[in-house]
Amino acid sequence: MFPKINDVLYIQVAGTDQKEESFEYKSRIAEEDSQNFLIEIPMSQTSGHLKKLFLGEELSIFFMSEGGIKNYFNTHVTGFKDDVLRMVRIHKPAPDSISKIQRRNFLRVKANLEIAVKHGANESRFVAETHDVGGGGVSFQTQGSHHLEEGESLSCWILVPYKNGTQEHVPFQSEIVRIQQMENGRELIMLKYEKIADQERQKLIKYCFERQLEFRGKS
Repeated sequence: MFPKINDVLYIQVAGTDQKEESFEYKSRIAEEDSQNFLIEIPMSQTSGHLKKLFLGEELSIFFMSEGGIKNYFNTHVTGFKDDVLRMVRIHKPAPDSISKIQRRNFLRVKANLEIAVKHGANESRFVAETHDVGGGGVSFQTQGSHHLEEGESLSCWILVPYKNGTQEHVPFQSEIVRIQQMENGRELIMLKYEKIADQERQKLIKYCFERQLEFRGKS
């Protein structure tokens, strides 16, 4: 059962750590079409601040149905619409994916893929290995010798392999949202996409779905 226009949505946003993902936001469905819901800009339940969302960002949502039942689904941001108020377009889930059981598995998977990075005024380049990949961002590990900083913009591409044997180079612009020191002495660089073509984002989402199915098959 889908939520309806004017229904309230309670939203959690995939972040770079569990603390960020624990924040809850509230929104309302303003419009819908065959593929998407258009929702108001989400507002923090605690601070009242609006939450800026980005293309491809992953969301975990629940809405209330009759009898106070919570209905959960996962989705991602597909675009925006500027009307009297700016609205966010989110992908409408498959009806059978809506569950009364909470599931927090954002569309992000552990993956050791080759990522090429270009950064800095002199556009220095290096190649690293991803730690995880998702529809809203990626993370990778470095030896800490590249002098990266939080808030810095990077130009990247990832080599993405699929189960059928084909490979794709996925280019994107990203921002470093967090740098975490790891026990092995390396740095974990966490990125969110700043600019990525929708068809390129869909290639990453396709890869994530294939990996999730692979993990489920092994469990």
